[in-house]
Amino acid sequence: MSDVITVVAIVKVKPGYEAEVAQAMSDCVVPSRAEATNSQYIPHQDLEDPQTFVFTEKWASPQALADHMETPHFKAMAARLEGKLAAPLEVHTLRPLPGA
Repeated sequence: MSDVITVVAIVKVKPGYEAEVAQAMSDCVVPSRAEATNSQYIPHQDLEDPQTFVFTEKWASPQALADHMETPHFKAMAARLEGKLAAPLEVHTLRPLPGA
């Protein structure tokens, strides 16, 4: 079985911070995609709820995700989000079902 994981991270922001959060997330894309263990890193904004952002990511393993969370670019993004979140970050780490 492969160690590849998919991550879905849901970010709810306070009203008025949508543009700042979108920029912080966008700034993290290029360096995250450059990580050798990353095969997908896409931030999205909900069309019906613009205060909701969703990352979809694919990492080579749970350790690859843990390593990503220690990178300077991830830490810089997290710092830029401080005080702007309306709810705690919701992270789902997923593995495909057998046969999928």
